[in-house]
Amino acid sequence: MKAIVDCNSFYASCERLFKPSLNNKPVVVLSNNDGCIVSRTDEAKALGIQMAGPYFQNKKEIEQNNVAVFSSNYHLYGDMSKRVMDTLKMLSPAVEVYSVDESFLDLAGIDEAKLYEYSLYLKHTTELWTGIPVSVGVAPTKVLSKIANRLAKKDKAGTKGVMILQTAEQQMEALKKTAVEDIWGVGYANSKKLQLFNINTAWDLKNMSEEWARKNLGGVVGVRLIKELNGMPCIEMKDPLTTKKMIATTRMFGKRIYTLQEIKEAVATYISRAAEKLRRQNGAAGSLSIFLVSNNNTSYDQYAPSSQSAYINLPIATYLTNTLISHAMPLVESLFNEGGCYIKAGVILGKIVPCETIQYNLFEPEEKLFAKKLMHTVDNINFSMRNDLIKFARSGTTKNWKMRQEKRSKQFTTRWDELFLVK
Repeated sequence: MKAIVDCNSFYASCERLFKPSLNNKPVVVLSNNDGCIVSRTDEAKALGIQMAGPYFQNKKEIEQNNVAVFSSNYHLYGDMSKRVMDTLKMLSPAVEVYSVDESFLDLAGIDEAKLYEYSLYLKHTTELWTGIPVSVGVAPTKVLSKIANRLAKKDKAGTKGVMILQTAEQQMEALKKTAVEDIWGVGYANSKKLQLFNINTAWDLKNMSEEWARKNLGGVVGVRLIKELNGMPCIEMKDPLTTKKMIATTRMFGKRIYTLQEIKEAVATYISRAAEKLRRQNGAAGSLSIFLVSNNNTSYDQYAPSSQSAYINLPIATYLTNTLISHAMPLVESLFNEGGCYIKAGVILGKIVPCETIQYNLFEPEEKLFAKKLMHTVDNINFSMRNDLIKFARSGTTKNWKMRQEKRSKQFTTRWDELFLVK
């Protein structure tokens, strides 16, 4: 049996944790740049506030119903996520962190007669130690456990936040209650296609043949899905990914920008962030890609962004921020169009290799030892002090293009000057 532990309205729950007065009240969290709603409590859902809906379209209803609104606070969410995952790893021998608020657990070795008792223990202990409410779904496969978790969330009072799909009868009842578009891995486009075959529920899909799935549902991926719905595990637990093959940093700007200087500052800042992640895994990048997103229409009704990108293979793989910035600036200049209106930029570091395997050549000087020590020192200072205390001049000093976060709460667990005060 496998379980999935999923945090309920995770971002909103993190905000509530440090503001208990918001318990049982509607709360929403906004996306980057305070654009769209990305997390809602049950009370906000009951008001009809839609997930991913633009904030400006829901603002009147939010104000009329005294809904608490927060900007995304990723330092807080990241730290609380780590606390939840560390707790689960202490309670279960095999944990696969699937996302910031979800983890799969392998329950092999747990007495099947005690699955419900153990699942309640997981739920209550996680909530006690972290303060974050969670739901638990248990079933023979990952796909079925996701369905179980979804049903547990839909009826928290009736299920106590735990759903076990152990018997064939329990699985049949759950599959008949689950719309095909709500199956993990199906997606919107495939759900519309399936409905043309009169497949409207997970139960309908379960009873299709593997040959049909191979022909109409993406080949081997569709076959695995059918098998998982029939209780045959095909999607195995994965080991944690310790090193990334590609590192990206992308952000929306806090305002529309029109000058080359501002775009260069933004790209240099994003490269600095990506290079920090690169050095954290002791890697060096062999390629660099830059993209800019422009939108010359001023009306929301005419929002039609376009993207341009440029790519370069670096002569020698590097982890040095200043070297990466120097290679990026000509790419930015080649993409920039005078008079254009830009709303987003991003950098992608690829062809990542371990630092110890960097291939030098006779025509390029070897990276000096002091440069690595310098980067290490800068990373340590910025990590402990936050807010990029030390940065390269290319990143600018005013940063008027930074994301809007007008409603961000304090970083209660990661900054000394913003620690939560207990009175």
